[in-house]
Amino acid sequence: MRLVYQQMLAFFAVIASVLLLLGLSFSSMTKDMVYQNTWTSLEKYANSLVEQSVRISAGDPKRVSFDSESLLNSEVLLRNQSMHFTIYNRDNTAVFPDNVYISKIKASDWKKLNRGEIVQRVTDRQTKTASGKIEPAMTDVLKPYFYTDKQNKRHLVAVVKVGAYISNINSNIAKINSNLTKALAVASIVALLLAYFISRYLTLRINRLRRATNQVARGDYDVQLPSQNHDEIDDLVNDFNNMAFSLQASRKEIERQEERRRAFMADAAHEMRTPLTTINGLLEGLAYDAIPEDSKAQSIELMRNETKRLIRLVNENLDYEKIRNNQIALNKREFNAMTPLRTLVEQLQQRAEAKHDTLTVNGLDEVPVYADYDRFVQIMFNITANAIQFTDNGQITILAQRGNHGSVFKVSDTGIGMTDEQLANIWERYYKADPSRTSTKYGESGLGLAIVHQLVLLHQGRIDVMSKKGEGQLLRLFYQTRKIVKQ
Repeated sequence: MRLVYQQMLAFFAVIASVLLLLGLSFSSMTKDMVYQNTWTSLEKYANSLVEQSVRISAGDPKRVSFDSESLLNSEVLLRNQSMHFTIYNRDNTAVFPDNVYISKIKASDWKKLNRGEIVQRVTDRQTKTASGKIEPAMTDVLKPYFYTDKQNKRHLVAVVKVGAYISNINSNIAKINSNLTKALAVASIVALLLAYFISRYLTLRINRLRRATNQVARGDYDVQLPSQNHDEIDDLVNDFNNMAFSLQASRKEIERQEERRRAFMADAAHEMRTPLTTINGLLEGLAYDAIPEDSKAQSIELMRNETKRLIRLVNENLDYEKIRNNQIALNKREFNAMTPLRTLVEQLQQRAEAKHDTLTVNGLDEVPVYADYDRFVQIMFNITANAIQFTDNGQITILAQRGNHGSVFKVSDTGIGMTDEQLANIWERYYKADPSRTSTKYGESGLGLAIVHQLVLLHQGRIDVMSKKGEGQLLRLFYQTRKIVKQ
């Protein structure tokens, strides 16, 4: 069974159950109300009969008389309304009508009447009197009347029984129930239509979500469904939109990674092919004695440098993979960062002077850092060497500072700077902001900053860079410290 019909039946079952319960409750309440109204009317008729026909002697309360003419008139009037009445004296003897045999009131009811209680009775079936007469089903009210003498004593003087035929009452109840049944039938039809439209509306929303899911399954992630944030289906739509957005972002990232993979293979082949081509050419020159004797030493030195470059390139690739896969162990300890930074400046001073750069380090005498000493030196060396690589006739400054729960190291230069697109890719392997600078004196593999980024992440640190084209760059590195050293 389709979902729309399942929901429609569920809605209709709930509504129909509610309507049925309300109908039964209303029918029962209507029946009680009709009987109660009937008894109230019969009691009023009894009061009217007593007021018009009963005569009590002022001197002797036991002397009670009845106005026969008034009773006959009342009997004709009530008979026309399908009612009858009987009057009993204090001895439980029927005094009107007096031409028929009428049984006495039951002892249990008589006791209630003597206590001043009104007795309401319903006879659902026909009864046969002692004289053999068949009496139809009726409901009647027995109401006692008392006389209070001068000593404030009450004396029962008469009991009036006024009855109405059950058939008339049931006829009224049947009419009410008939109207109620019609109303319930109309309400059920309206409920069925309402349940259908609500179910149809919900099913359309689910089908729209299903079509979007099939669209995603076919590989089209560019889909966003409208959401009003009203109910759980809208929450599901929001989750679907987030999923589609994530899949779309993942696909773009996969495509970007695939593009970077192809670029990486091409770059790696290029980086290795250049020194291999140089070495191969020199070896052929030596093999065929094409290199002059006075140049052989220079050729051998060049082959050694190219071989070292190849070894460095392979080692950097292996190092990068080990770092990225968390296959290296860090020997963290707390030390003064200014000591290795000053040594670093001395090591790179010759490179800086070759580019006509000024290299300085600034900071307090004590800047504590909690890190692996050798990896810290490697990080700062690569960052500083990269700054020298892209700065001519400029200034490179290393600044070491104490921060909140950590240490901050900033390396700034006045070099060529980078665009926003270049900034987004500087942590990629073999990425070069200036591809023309690949054959410098010190070489450039494009792995330095990629290794730096992975090492910083391995230290649970942070690294970011700010740069503008032609204005240089500022690279900021944050390290957590195990403890804060007081100044």
